[in-house]
Amino acid sequence: MKFADGIYRLGTETAFEVLAKAKALEAEGKNIIHLQIGEPDFTTPKNICDAAIRSIQAGDTHYTAAQGIPEVRKAISDYVSRTRGVKFSPENVVMTPGAKPIMFFVILALIQKGDEVIYPNPGFPIYESMINFVGGTAVPMPLRQENNFNVDIDEFRKMVTDKTKLVIINSPGNPTGKCIPKADIEKMAEILKDKDCYILSDEIYSRIVYDGAESYSITKIDGFKDRTIILDGFSKTYAMTGWRAGYGVMNTELAPVITKLMVNCNSCTNTVVQKACIEALNGPQDEVVKIVAEFDRRRKIIVEGLNSIKGFNCTTPDGAFYAFPSITGTGFTSKELADKLLYEAGVACLAGTSFGAFGEGYLRFSYANSVENINEAIKRIKSVL
Repeated sequence: MKFADGIYRLGTETAFEVLAKAKALEAEGKNIIHLQIGEPDFTTPKNICDAAIRSIQAGDTHYTAAQGIPEVRKAISDYVSRTRGVKFSPENVVMTPGAKPIMFFVILALIQKGDEVIYPNPGFPIYESMINFVGGTAVPMPLRQENNFNVDIDEFRKMVTDKTKLVIINSPGNPTGKCIPKADIEKMAEILKDKDCYILSDEIYSRIVYDGAESYSITKIDGFKDRTIILDGFSKTYAMTGWRAGYGVMNTELAPVITKLMVNCNSCTNTVVQKACIEALNGPQDEVVKIVAEFDRRRKIIVEGLNSIKGFNCTTPDGAFYAFPSITGTGFTSKELADKLLYEAGVACLAGTSFGAFGEGYLRFSYANSVENINEAIKRIKSVL
């Protein structure tokens, strides 16, 4: 078959490829420790599940508004206003099946051939994939360990041109787990204030932060509320990955455009899921506190464990649930070592290059797994190396 040219520009999310390989090995009887997928291993809190059950029983099984039901958009706008300290209304919200469609639709809506998009590298692979797909020019913003995986402001200043139409920020970041300091976001805003461009602020991990770290939203800075699209969702915070529930918060000129893309692609987000999301935001948050505390416990254990492996050097993440150690001391490339650990140690992780060229020399481990499995994984890696 002959496919459209854009198909050949699409990338992928390697976590799902590695998951498939790991499952194939498990089918052969091999024991695999899964540290590759960015998915909380907790069950969705009971109050959220109960809300979904009530919704099904009430007959909420039909089409609904493409932008999202009014109640969920109000719950989201109230939540984002409260947590970011910036006033938003339901008209600013578009509900989508997962948060990825916000990346997809925003880039489709704003970027044309030749437009430049600055994005974090190493960073979530779908950013670069979608920029390339629509014919934009992907401009990587290197995140280096010597700079604590944060933005080099002098370097960023040189990247911004009159062709820059979108800047993507992710804090806490995937795969590095680092938060961009408030001072650096303010400096980025100063550079961008007179430029004709938008900001896509991926804040999906904003609730999962440790040791007083702050997920600072650029929307708090004067002049940036209407220029920023906040991407957030329910998958990570509420262990709802399979529910497919995300949203974007944006100005009222862009929201109808993103809604039109929803109409053409998904029609609407599952009604039952939307009702569950209302309960997630408005109901008790005790389980979220417990989940973050457990991630924090695992974070300390995996960082200490990785740093005890010869050739590994792991910084401590500020948020999310990923450790991103340098493995240059082992003598292996990222891909070589990721494959070796999967096939010889039964430990599934991701090569740093899954997140862009600047990820070479690193591996990403998700600590969304039990302490017992994390300790066993460290033991197995040591035995192989």
